[in-house]
Amino acid sequence: MFQVNEAGWDRIARIVLGIVLLALGWGGVVTGFWGTVLQWVGFVPLLTGLIGWCPIYSLLRIRTKAA
Repeated sequence: MFQVNEAGWDRIARIVLGIVLLALGWGGVVTGFWGTVLQWVGFVPLLTGLIGWCPIYSLLRIRTKAA
């Protein structure tokens, strides 16, 4: 179905970024429209970091993980 195409450092960076975005949105640091945007957008890097597969990387045939 799909292969892991993210290196360990890439996955860690995505997970940290996702957690920070979610904390900003759900924690009330950023409110209103942009807070809601951060609440939803934060899930994208978090999920791609957790599963290790990025669909955009696949489309562009990019791999940060060594073969």
